[in-house]
Amino acid sequence: MKPVERYEDSELYRLRHSASHIMAQAVMERFPGQAKIAIGPPIEDGFYYDFDLPRPLTPEDLEAIERRMREIIAEDVPFTREAISAGEARRLFADQPYKLELIEGLEQGGTDEHGEPLEEKPEISTYTHGPFADLCRGPHVGRTGQINPAAVKLMNVAGAYWRGDEKRPMLQRIYGTAWQTAKELEEHLARLEEAKKRDHRKLGADLDIFVFDEEVGPGLPLWLPNGAILIEELERLAKEMELKHGYLRVRTPHLSKEALFVHSGHLPYYAESMYPPMELEGVRYYVKPMNCPMHHKIFAARPRSYRDLPLRLAEYGTCYRFEKSGELFGLMRVRSMQMNDAHLYCSEEQFESEFMAVIGLYHEYFKIFGIEKYVMRLSTHHKNGLGKKYVDNERLWLKTEDMVRGAMQRGEVPFVEAADEAAFYGPKIDVEIWSATGREFTLATNQVDFAQPARFELAFTNRDGQEETPLCIHRAPLSTHERMVGFLIEHYAGAFPVWLAPLQAIVIPIADRHLEYARQVAGRLTAAGIRAQADEGSERMNAKIRAAQLKKIPYMLVVGDRESQSGTASLRLRSGEDQGAVPVEEFIARVRREIEARA
Repeated sequence: MKPVERYEDSELYRLRHSASHIMAQAVMERFPGQAKIAIGPPIEDGFYYDFDLPRPLTPEDLEAIERRMREIIAEDVPFTREAISAGEARRLFADQPYKLELIEGLEQGGTDEHGEPLEEKPEISTYTHGPFADLCRGPHVGRTGQINPAAVKLMNVAGAYWRGDEKRPMLQRIYGTAWQTAKELEEHLARLEEAKKRDHRKLGADLDIFVFDEEVGPGLPLWLPNGAILIEELERLAKEMELKHGYLRVRTPHLSKEALFVHSGHLPYYAESMYPPMELEGVRYYVKPMNCPMHHKIFAARPRSYRDLPLRLAEYGTCYRFEKSGELFGLMRVRSMQMNDAHLYCSEEQFESEFMAVIGLYHEYFKIFGIEKYVMRLSTHHKNGLGKKYVDNERLWLKTEDMVRGAMQRGEVPFVEAADEAAFYGPKIDVEIWSATGREFTLATNQVDFAQPARFELAFTNRDGQEETPLCIHRAPLSTHERMVGFLIEHYAGAFPVWLAPLQAIVIPIADRHLEYARQVAGRLTAAGIRAQADEGSERMNAKIRAAQLKKIPYMLVVGDRESQSGTASLRLRSGEDQGAVPVEEFIARVRREIEARA
């Protein structure tokens, strides 16, 4: 099994962490005695640092800060770590209120820079380079000169609330990026430019896939006909795959009584992410944030035997979550979502084969969509969160985490581990994928639930005639329609493969006298199950071809006198390639093969 290097263990992580400290020094020098520093971690593809400053930063400030960073790098001073007491830390950062708050959290039992509990009370340490010292766990490079000054760039400034709390001060966050070579930086900047062109919010509008409307509400997408086709094709794919893998489809309502979510534990623990209740005939109802409780009720609807297991229940269920307004982002973070959901109920002996079958399903989907880069992350619990963030049963946490870890290792599936990121009811595998532009998406999840089956008193009769509680695997390999379509728009830059394209072919008449033949060809394609239409607009042929290319329609069939007489069409691809005349029946057979193969 090829190990996967965690980003936190990489040289790039250390390099970017050190770059954030160098940037903080440059900012402190630009605002002497006035800058208050908060936190500055490495992030995917870069780093940031949050500052409380006397005025808004300008582009000129960023240029000056970047110049000073290069000078500090050229000084080639060492990064040195020192463990210090809380008292020493308070004296060192006496004029830095955000650092003092961090020190207090570390001293009183251990919270990180985001206010989350740490597993153990940590040692307080600083990292110093030249005149600048920062409260920091590390790691860093050995010397500032190990950073390539030609591979560092400050990107932009944004607002960020201290510790992500909108009731706390708004700070200025400077984003930067750092790489090992100037070539890598150039490639990264080129990817960012390409990503702008592929932004699903822009292409979604250009290609008539979805819209948002203020009167409908934020985070509630309206799917246009082209978007509805994408959804229907994804559902068709999921249903075919799930049928092949032995799933049974169910349907559940959009809302239920409050009692169900109290029973499941979503209330009160998940209440902030749920829409407020509505009261009808003296009973409180909630729209569902998840499908799980209703699937548990389906399992419990009749007695179950070991012969019924594994039981795999699947549904494209619509869920509603009240995401904060500031966190909404196109289709990636919405408030209404249709989830490719399933719950697998199995015995402990069946767990590994069922869990790994789901991992295998991911790989089948990755192949279909051409997803080549991905990482699977085992998200585990944190003992400090037991009874608060997580179900209070350390023994079962350790047992199920070992079960998942062992299954992945025996299946030779590379993965990384992330502590304190589990679901509240059990460990999970989160799947991070990268689009064609290199943008990372958290797309899918495969979760183990040891808590909910017991909570709902789910049981099956085992071979010995005894009642036993099943394990439950939650899985959503195609995520939600919203997130999956958003990813696919960017992954394909809107040029969907033929099987997925909303309009697969358009027939373009050269002149009005060819319109009737164009209609006949489009009709033959439609009758063969190909999404096609004739362009009956008044524009000239070249304008119609250009419009079809902008809409990223895979095939254009141009027809004139010669084509109508010979029963052919002149075939053009959206890339601009002219493939010449082809018999219509031959074209139909070709496209049908591509659709059936999902090529």
